[in-house]
Amino acid sequence: MIAEELPKGLLRGEDGRCRCWWHGGEPFYQAYHDREWGRPVADDRRLFEKIVLEGFQSGLSWLTILRKRENFRAAFAHFDAEAVARFGPADVERLLADAGIVRHRGKIESTINNARRALEVTEQFGSLAAYVWRFEPDAAARPTRFDHATLTANPTSAASKALSKDLKARGWSFVGPTTVYAFMQAMGMVNDHLEGCYVRAECEADRAAFVRPG
Repeated sequence: MIAEELPKGLLRGEDGRCRCWWHGGEPFYQAYHDREWGRPVADDRRLFEKIVLEGFQSGLSWLTILRKRENFRAAFAHFDAEAVARFGPADVERLLADAGIVRHRGKIESTINNARRALEVTEQFGSLAAYVWRFEPDAAARPTRFDHATLTANPTSAASKALSKDLKARGWSFVGPTTVYAFMQAMGMVNDHLEGCYVRAECEADRAAFVRPG
């Protein structure tokens, strides 16, 4: 029997469903792909978690961060921005000694800084969600095809550059355009599941039903 040849970037799982390739069949990673990545989020704590962890991911694999996520949650007050904003030098040293997370002083200090900046954004816009969703790109600005070549050739977008620039102007750090685009993908501001991935249609339905915060 000749093996089925799938378009580049698609992987068929043991359940017979086609998915984006990047989870590699690893069950923990596949569950994240199926249930979380690309689905719209409006909860401020989850949004803060996602943007922080995307910053920690820089230079590492996302699976490394995902496996440590529960440790990150415990270390950073479950990403309650008000609590993290109160962290001081003793907390930085505590976190640097925590083998369960990525022990990078710059990223730890950035998280505390960004928590404080998140509170400022919340004060101005009513919520972090209301602020970030203002940068959702128009459908006309999105690629017309979502295949492997398109996704891998576009690690940033005009919208991610605009959000990155605005965040930096507000004093945020570790929020470059690539990090911000990964955040936008993860929190469902864009749906970058490939055509042929069964989750793509589910995310489209979720996004159609999602009430944008404002």
